[in-house]
Amino acid sequence: MERDVTALVVPTIGAVASIDAAPGTVLLDATGEPVEEVSEFFATMVACGASFSSLRSYGLALLRWWRFLAVIEVPWQRAGRIEARDFVLWMRLVGPAGRPGGYAPATINHALAVVKMFYADRTRAGDGPLVNPVPDAVHRAGRRSQAHHNPMQPFAPGPRAPLRQKMPERIPRHLPDGLFDELFATLRSDRDRALLAFYVSTGARASELLGVTVDLVNPGDQRIGVRRKGSGRLQWLPASADAFVWLRLYEQQTERPAGEQALWLTRRRPVRPLTYSAARRMLQRANESLGTAWTLHDLRHTAAQRMVDDPAMSLTDVQWVLGHAHITTTQLYLRPREEEVVARVLAHHRDRVERPSTPPPPVDTAGYSAEVLAVLFGGTRP
Repeated sequence: MERDVTALVVPTIGAVASIDAAPGTVLLDATGEPVEEVSEFFATMVACGASFSSLRSYGLALLRWWRFLAVIEVPWQRAGRIEARDFVLWMRLVGPAGRPGGYAPATINHALAVVKMFYADRTRAGDGPLVNPVPDAVHRAGRRSQAHHNPMQPFAPGPRAPLRQKMPERIPRHLPDGLFDELFATLRSDRDRALLAFYVSTGARASELLGVTVDLVNPGDQRIGVRRKGSGRLQWLPASADAFVWLRLYEQQTERPAGEQALWLTRRRPVRPLTYSAARRMLQRANESLGTAWTLHDLRHTAAQRMVDDPAMSLTDVQWVLGHAHITTTQLYLRPREEEVVARVLAHHRDRVERPSTPPPPVDTAGYSAEVLAVLFGGTRP
């Protein structure tokens, strides 16, 4: 029987919570109890090298799946391809409450990848359904895509796996200098100004900069240490002098609790480390006053675009600062920006109109007979 996914009202039951014991993150069901199978999956992911921030991302994806199964009254062990298909339809057509248009394609693909990993882990443990609800990508010849790839050859794009969404072309969105100045002027505290100054001068990811501790700040060398997303590798990034000036002003006004190592703290009591949600809310307040919709990740794009536009910096320099594993990711910032292309084309048209017309130079007819010139320029033969 076909389900009308547009009529489903998915309840906000369950949650993703952090705990002190391993694996550090749990998925709570509708009764507030941890889901044991998900905890075992998280433990496997941690053993394989996943970071705790990745576990939270996995947990949020599985929470959507758990809530969807709850509203259609299907246990997770009995879920199949039909449930996975309806889950994608619900994410595409309905999505979260208060957000028309459904989830973004990247969010849907991420959710499918996490659900597939979870069921693969449970199948290896002898639990769950025999067939993974999320199908594999299959080559046109019937075998798994890239199953026998030649390592000496580049990967050729194959067909998308079933249920996976077509990803739109990524165009990094950055703030022009004038708009950034307007955004900076609306900030209410030196902490917020220091935070934005570091974002646009280091190019660090939002979570990387928020995770900086006081021992990873080196004003003498004008660098700040961040733990890279995924690998957890410590990298010292250069920052602008203005960023350190705003940081000093912020530190002079902050009453740091004894033993608190986090660099960025809340302004309200009780004083605690600044979270991603709080930093995002800070930027949202600034956006509301300007009528804009900039994000924390747009600040990283802004830093990258500024460095790419500097002829003194090579593309590999920018790759190192941004922490990109592949140079092709950094090359996204080399694409011409629409507003700049339009401005150059309009200037080209104006130049053609305003350019004074000059008559063609006269033809030197010395030494040529009139009959030859008539034939050469399309005249009649005598």
